[in-house]
Amino acid sequence: MATVLGLVAVAVITRYLGLIGFGQYTTIITFLSVFGILADLGLTLVTAAMISRPGVDEGKILNNLFTLRLVSAIFFLALAPLTIIFLPYGPEVKLGVAVAVFSFFFIALNQIFVGLFQKNLRMDKVSIAEIIGRLVLVAGVIFAVELNLGLLGIIFATVFASAINFLFLFIFSWRFVRLRIQFDWLIWKEIIRKTWPLAITIAFNLIYLKADTLILSLIKTPGEVGVYGAAYKVIDVLITIPFMFAGIILPVLTADWAGGSMDSFKKVLQKSFDFMMILAVPLVVGTQFLAEEVMVVVAGRDFAASGAVLKILVLASWAIFFGCIFSHAIIALDKQKKIIGAYFFTSVTALAGYLIFIPRFSYLGAAWVTVYSELFIALAAFYLVYKYAGFFFNFKVLFKSILASGVMAVFLWILPNQFSGGIGGLFSTLSFSAAVYFLALYFLKGVTREEILVLLNRETKNRI
Repeated sequence: MATVLGLVAVAVITRYLGLIGFGQYTTIITFLSVFGILADLGLTLVTAAMISRPGVDEGKILNNLFTLRLVSAIFFLALAPLTIIFLPYGPEVKLGVAVAVFSFFFIALNQIFVGLFQKNLRMDKVSIAEIIGRLVLVAGVIFAVELNLGLLGIIFATVFASAINFLFLFIFSWRFVRLRIQFDWLIWKEIIRKTWPLAITIAFNLIYLKADTLILSLIKTPGEVGVYGAAYKVIDVLITIPFMFAGIILPVLTADWAGGSMDSFKKVLQKSFDFMMILAVPLVVGTQFLAEEVMVVVAGRDFAASGAVLKILVLASWAIFFGCIFSHAIIALDKQKKIIGAYFFTSVTALAGYLIFIPRFSYLGAAWVTVYSELFIALAAFYLVYKYAGFFFNFKVLFKSILASGVMAVFLWILPNQFSGGIGGLFSTLSFSAAVYFLALYFLKGVTREEILVLLNRETKNRI
């Protein structure tokens, strides 16, 4: 539901702002993302792990995590509107950053609540809050469009939606803990000890995650940024799935590793990998047939060129589906320091790639370098889990997903008039393709529904 609402919001914004306006919007969001990610300091990932250990004082740890997050958010996000003044952007972008910074402030605070709900296996609360926030966002952008409030009106709608999302998460958290400002130097030292490797990797992560759009915005036109940003926005919506799922299994993996339950640890990891591949493989294959039509339906005819970008970026999304599970497993293993080298290498080589290929190939060059960077990090994360946990995945479900996706591809290729009828035709094609894929997967004896649901229940996972 939240994914659909996110796409609806993108559809309204792109059609209203057009290529140039959406390019400016993308620049604002990307620029602030840099400071928002820096403010994270790795706290999002370690929250669930720290409060999942047996015998800890959950309330005390969460209070200190929340206080540290509040301090880091204020410090780093305050730098954004100050920094943008000295960069060669227009007044629309600079004013947009000054307003949108409040949206990122609420998002930063939200992430501590996510860790709390991950630990208690109540991610449904996060989903409800996100759906409410997305509903507010859709209503807000429609209101801004109706009153013709321009780019700034869209930004204000984004801020209000983020505030509502935060409010509901804050209320939902009362069932588990009443968060308050608290400073305990011993706990802060422990948090910093666990997070500093993540903070460094996040800094390197920024280079290959955000440098593409920022370099594009500095040396190419806002229209080209809009083409790239629209496709990237679709990917951003899609990859919320693996991150939310990985967040759910992180406390389970942490508890298994801490308790020495290696068989259970590996079993949960394997089932998680299988689930990710069942979703990611048909996504990649189907996008090769439907990319342009998806972008036209989502963003409008002006963004048809984004289809070529989406075909490439969806390969990066496959790497994210694959790597997200293992990057979270590294947190459970408490081996964050070991992946710093991989992030450093990726950031340096990706930056070089962006500087070489974006001037020559614009958004297509940026997209291919993004694929490289995400794939390298995914493989590095898998290697570390293999090295320290002795885990190597079984390819059975992956192969079955590829075969089932091949059957789906044949139907997409021969299906007549598959793209007619706009959103209705595309929806019919997507529904039919999904049915063909899952039917083929069923006959190929893919994983069962029960095997996936068991990942969401710590008490029943050993029944597999």
